[in-house]
Amino acid sequence: MNKDTHDGLFFAAGAFVMWGLLPVYWKSLESVPPLELLCNRIVWSMFFVAALITFKTRWSEVRTALNDNKGKLLLVISSCLIGCNWYIYIWAVNNGHVVDTSMGYYMTPLMNALLGCIFMREKLNRIQVIAILIAACGVAFSIFDYGKIPTIALTLAISFGLYGLVRKVMKVESLPGLFVETAVLFPLAAGYLIWLAITGEISYPKVGLNENILLIGAGAATSLPLIFFASGARKLRLVTLGMMQYIAPSLALILGVFVYGESFSCTRFITFVFIWSGIAIYIVDGLRSNAQIKHNLKHST
Repeated sequence: MNKDTHDGLFFAAGAFVMWGLLPVYWKSLESVPPLELLCNRIVWSMFFVAALITFKTRWSEVRTALNDNKGKLLLVISSCLIGCNWYIYIWAVNNGHVVDTSMGYYMTPLMNALLGCIFMREKLNRIQVIAILIAACGVAFSIFDYGKIPTIALTLAISFGLYGLVRKVMKVESLPGLFVETAVLFPLAAGYLIWLAITGEISYPKVGLNENILLIGAGAATSLPLIFFASGARKLRLVTLGMMQYIAPSLALILGVFVYGESFSCTRFITFVFIWSGIAIYIVDGLRSNAQIKHNLKHST
């Protein structure tokens, strides 16, 4: 294993472990309402990312993004999508739905493939279609047995899938992009926190020192996994990166069931089995395609 691959594995694993352990962070702030948590996450993320961009002297990339009219519109759309995704995730974690968030992020790669087919005209092969249909059967089974749509899981998967789709067509790196996204949401988030302060409803004076530190640290908790992910992605093959992304929802599932005592009924288990089966087929197909590409390249040189 060369140094680049070793470093890539370290950074990528670090990113996915941090994402997987995020429920612990938000659970530590259960006493703070989800909307206020979201606003703190946006405000402190913007300050944290601004400091990083200053340190790395990357403001020219931010200016380039802002000078592109189409790019600005896409960044506004991505801001709304990631804000929605963050709020649902925080609300779900702090209302006892960590397992549902895990299901949502297990479904995200398959959602990405489906959205790519719909919006980017990317062709799905027969195996990929089967993988998506099997995962869809899991969702259908959940609806049939519970009598309701797994709203949290689907909303997380769709919002993050659409966010990834929008970012895919943009020419903005993750760090400058995150700064602009949080800057777009900043006026609303800061305005809401100021309003809470004026009305005496803000949580800072009501919670302890540890909670205040965690609220301010929400910016770092949001940004550091993205930085690690970007570093790892540059050094690893997409197939390796794609397989590692399941670390995060697996950790969330373990936390939800074994740490926070959430229900994992027979219906949920069967739903997950369908989704896991779809993912397994999707991964095997990806590995097979990657091996075929390498084989063709080897014999063409």
